[in-house]
Order: sequence, then C-alpha cells, then structure tokens
Amino acid sequence: MVEKTAGRKPAARKSPAVKTAPAKADAKVVDSAEETVVVAKKAKVDGAKYVYAVGRRKCASARVRLYPNGTGKITVNDRDIKNYFPLATAQILVISPLKAVGKVKEMDVSVKVVGGGPNGQAGAVRHGIARALLNLDPAWRAVLKAEGFLTRDPRVKERKKPGLRRARRAPQWSKR
Repeated sequence: MVEKTAGRKPAARKSPAVKTAPAKADAKVVDSAEETVVVAKKAKVDGAKYVYAVGRRKCASARVRLYPNGTGKITVNDRDIKNYFPLATAQILVISPLKAVGKVKEMDVSVKVVGGGPNGQAGAVRHGIARALLNLDPAWRAVLKAEGFLTRDPRVKERKKPGLRRARRAPQWSKR
C-alpha cells in the first residue's frame, strides 16, 4: 500500500512569527532564522504615575496600581493591608511578588478588590501585583514565573447539580 506522503516531504511546522511593527518607538525587533520576535524595553515610568494590572483568583478580582517611586505602602480598598488582611499568611501572600524582585520598600501599591473571600482576594491581589511588575519590567518574568506568581489559579467552586444538595453531595439515603 502506498502512503499519500510518499515522494513528498512533510511541511515543517513553525511557530507563528510576529510580523507587526513594534507599537512603541523604544522597542526593537530581533529577526532570527526561525521567527521574528518583538523585544520591548522597560516601561517608561517617568511619564506615567503608575502601572496597572488585573489579578484574579476564584471569584475575586483585583485591580492593582503599582507606583514605582514609593515608600512601600500597600492599601487595599482604601485601607492598610494590615487592617484589610489581618491574617499574617494573607499579608505574606500579597507581598511575595514584591519580595521576589526585591522591591518591597521601593513601591507603593493601591488595590481595589471585589468578590470572593479573604483567601481568594489575597490570591487575586498577588496575581495582580505580579502582572503589574511584569508590565513594569519584562526582565522579572523569569523570577515571577519560577515562583508561580504569573499563573492564574483556575480552581473555582463547582456548580450545584439538580437533585443534589451541593455539587456532588447527595441527599441522605435511608434503607428503611
């Protein structure tokens, strides 16, 4: 039996190349044999007052503003982090991306968070801070990715099914 590909070479798969010109004048294009890659330089902070990003976890959504020329003050919903997250574990969770890049005392963070509970909100704030740091300096990507701060935790509550009390909890069964 003869294969259809006999006598022909299969087409080599290439990763999609970025062919658009860089959006900013301070970005540069690196052209290699495999593909074209757009390499962006550090975000200019002088013109902008803050860097913005959104973080999510479970049902919580956090809108983060990162002020690079700050003193280390973190406010969540117009309250200090120690008042909003009284548990030390949640505070450590929120500050961890800043510790990973060594900028805890050099940046101010302002967060508006809605939805979910305290742990989900702390995870959403951490995700948002990590994304804002990435927007500020793409060189920090390796550090933040290795710690798992850039990965959005996809675990959410499972929906309730008909005939059950919760997602999987069946009503109590009685033999007699």
